[in-house]
Amino acid sequence: MSYAQSPSVWREGTMVPDHTKFREAACVRLRDGVRSVRDLVILLALHLTLVGPSAALADDITAAKVPVRAVTAPLPPATCGSVEAFIATSCPLTWSGVTVYGTIDMGATWQSHGTPFNGTLPAGVETVISKNSNRALWSPAPGALSQSYIGLKGNEPIAPGWAVIFDVQGGFDPYSLRWANGPGAVAQNAGIPLTGQSSNGDSNREGQFYNSVGYLGVSSPYGTLTFFRQNALTLDGVIAYDPMVGSYAFSPIGYQGFACGVGVPEDCRFNTSVKYRLDLGQFRLVALWQFGGYDEGNAATGSYQFQLGGDIANVAGGKLSFDAVGSHVKNAVSIALAGSTLPAVLPQALTATLSDDTSVMLLAKYAKGPVKLFSGYEYVQYAPPSNAFAAGTGFNDTAGDFICAGCVAVNNTNINSTAFNAGDRTLHIFWAGFNYAVTSELELMAGYYHYDQPAFGAPANCTAAATPVNCHGTFDAASLAIDWRFATKFDAYAGFMFSQVNGGLANGYLNRNTIDPTVGLRFRF
Repeated sequence: MSYAQSPSVWREGTMVPDHTKFREAACVRLRDGVRSVRDLVILLALHLTLVGPSAALADDITAAKVPVRAVTAPLPPATCGSVEAFIATSCPLTWSGVTVYGTIDMGATWQSHGTPFNGTLPAGVETVISKNSNRALWSPAPGALSQSYIGLKGNEPIAPGWAVIFDVQGGFDPYSLRWANGPGAVAQNAGIPLTGQSSNGDSNREGQFYNSVGYLGVSSPYGTLTFFRQNALTLDGVIAYDPMVGSYAFSPIGYQGFACGVGVPEDCRFNTSVKYRLDLGQFRLVALWQFGGYDEGNAATGSYQFQLGGDIANVAGGKLSFDAVGSHVKNAVSIALAGSTLPAVLPQALTATLSDDTSVMLLAKYAKGPVKLFSGYEYVQYAPPSNAFAAGTGFNDTAGDFICAGCVAVNNTNINSTAFNAGDRTLHIFWAGFNYAVTSELELMAGYYHYDQPAFGAPANCTAAATPVNCHGTFDAASLAIDWRFATKFDAYAGFMFSQVNGGLANGYLNRNTIDPTVGLRFRF
């Protein structure tokens, strides 16, 4: 799962007197959460930024685009002066150019075939049909429309047109108050039969306090350069071009992460990376390089991504946006539970599958008046990994769990030798949908999603009752939701998603489909 939500919208702050106690308290809280040397580097850079000169926050900075404002720009709205203003108005929590921001999204869902709630899993429940989906049940639905998160961000102008920027953001479960941790939820269910498992699934959120992003960079007239934990370009593409904005409850490409992670959910974000973005008029160029490997908390040993896109105004009276993203990821890690066949009631082993993955993502959307149309396509090719592990050796996954080649009898884990020949396994992902603004406060959203896996590998009996995993398979999902923004920082939503698997993509599943009518309330600040 990608758990791709929460694109960071930067609200404007204000110039206020130096708040030394605030800065010291923030740094102490962050320091207490340090888990590695890399974390310390990020926090030291953050501290240096916090104690720098006070300045107003730049306009509307997002993870995908960072416009620059001169130091002499007008001061933005004042920060919140009371609890009442914080709840009832659009004021930000900003001091000395540093903003605390976040989202709390809480809801409830019913599933025709589901799995019990797990407070470690980012989504809490498996909203799409999964291998262990086995019963009808009601569940809490944390982050159904967007991941709940808390963050700290800032923009410090250092010269006309130049600014130091940073963002540290962590997703959490508002019911359990745990940091989101997909691989950790999978590890919790190792050794448990499918019929007895709680909800789990792979993800790029691995329990860190900065499991969304944790980057530092510089914006200038020559582009924006950022370092450390950042969204993959394919994740930025899903957020911008999914009609359901990467929702957990209503979008499989938001919940599962195959689209945003170049075929592997853990690679929707990179822990040690460099990203550069340059805007040239109505066009944009973006490049990302992931350096370092598993020891630095990455789910791959190296990755490269390139993006070309643009926004064309006055196309038949509307605005046309498009992007193309090319990606290559080496030794990508996918964590899952495996080791038994149907009826799949035997204990399952924690298994890592490695592959070298390549993809091309094509995206387009058109906006005119109250209507927005969305579409996307991604071609993914899986190939054998560049590196292999000898029996008895292994590595720690991104959640810190040790996975060992051929160690099922020792610690119930294993590293799969992929059955992919020279890139013979492929996956096609397609989606389309629309948003319609019924009023300025009420929006209708709809989406359709389709995966297609052609047959690959050695010939198999694809007419068998339990279709082999390498046979042709499909996944389909359709969703509809309505979102009502009834106050400045509050909105309520309701909707459903129906999902279904067939053929090779249904291998090992207890059931083939599910539906998840869901309602929720969201507070964003």
